[in-house]
Amino acid sequence: MQSNIKQADRSKIAGEHSETTGSTDMLDQKTPLLDWNEAGPSSVGAHKLTDGQYEELAASIDAIAEWIRVLGAKMPTGLSACSKESMADDQAEWCDVDTMVKQLSGDALTVVKQLRIFVEIAEEADDVFATNFLTGRIGALEKASRMLSANLSSSN
Repeated sequence: MQSNIKQADRSKIAGEHSETTGSTDMLDQKTPLLDWNEAGPSSVGAHKLTDGQYEELAASIDAIAEWIRVLGAKMPTGLSACSKESMADDQAEWCDVDTMVKQLSGDALTVVKQLRIFVEIAEEADDVFATNFLTGRIGALEKASRMLSANLSSSN
């Protein structure tokens, strides 16, 4: 592969992308669970919100995977490998929808913290693509967290 990124930096960035993949995959798995458990008058709005977020997460996983391969590394395989890399926790048991919304919103912000550290690593390596991509991911996750929080029941 032709690249100005040093081999050592490629390996470091690919490793960080693996963590990003794990966290994004966890969010991708948890997002439709919110939609599937929402009922009543807010279910249509929850579906529209989470469906858009789910599609955005799936597309970002694909972009991350492609960049890992461009860097000459391999993608993690299996859900357990992705889960180990994730900064977001799995949804271990059923809870009410508002709790799920709070967890998913918080998870998005946890991943944002992870990505902010990764941006610094990408900048140091002069990986302009990763820096721009990660900045976009941060914006998308912050928006997702805001939109989720705005949809909490008025009693919270």
